[in-house]
Amino acid sequence: MSRTVRYFAVAVGVFMFVLGIWAFAALRSFYTQIAPWPPYNQHLFHDVGAFQSGLGVTLIFAAFVSDALLVALTGAAVGSVIHAISHIIDRANGGRATDPVALSILAALMVIAAVLRARERSR
Repeated sequence: MSRTVRYFAVAVGVFMFVLGIWAFAALRSFYTQIAPWPPYNQHLFHDVGAFQSGLGVTLIFAAFVSDALLVALTGAAVGSVIHAISHIIDRANGGRATDPVALSILAALMVIAAVLRARERSR
């Protein structure tokens, strides 16, 4: 991979990750500054933040790791963990009562898969 491509992937990944964390952690600010399309929806911005963060981590990780499966699992794990947190935070706003538990289990499985793949790679 050329330095130019690596720098581009990292720069875009950091940009996406920062936007994702902003959308997740400072909902109103993100809404008014970046996405002022009514109606405001707290859970939507939590989910946008979760997936945007996962995409950012995927790009950053891909710039340094050549194992596509490990990169994909890591990015998906990050997005899944933040998504589960989103459903825990917003559990009183609707959705299914089982969402926080089901998405937490999915997130845990993604983290386990990423860790197992990293261990395989290190052997």
